[in-house]
Amino acid sequence: MLTTYVLLAVSIVLNAAANILMKAGAVRPKENNQVVDVFINMATNPVIWGGIICFALGLAAYNYALIKMNLSIAYPINTSIGYIIVILVSCVAFKESLSGVQLSGIGLIIAGVWMVAR
Repeated sequence: MLTTYVLLAVSIVLNAAANILMKAGAVRPKENNQVVDVFINMATNPVIWGGIICFALGLAAYNYALIKMNLSIAYPINTSIGYIIVILVSCVAFKESLSGVQLSGIGLIIAGVWMVAR
């Protein structure tokens, strides 16, 4: 069972990393950029490709964890902890602000994950 939780943790970290890499690789479009320009950036940007690879590896780890775990436990843990990781990294790496209400929400998420995982 420990291996299952380790794989779930790996999938959570990879999924969060994928989202963070996608944000880091997103180039703000210029006013005259077309949709085609956005897709060209996506296809040629190594940071975006790193995000895609993290998504794929995270999906593989999550799928393996689901073989051994109930979805009703794995999914809430996966999404909520991934959400917290992304919020915290966004504050540090992208200088996004975090309000008191959001901090309270993170506390509630942590309490909820603890209750679901018991």
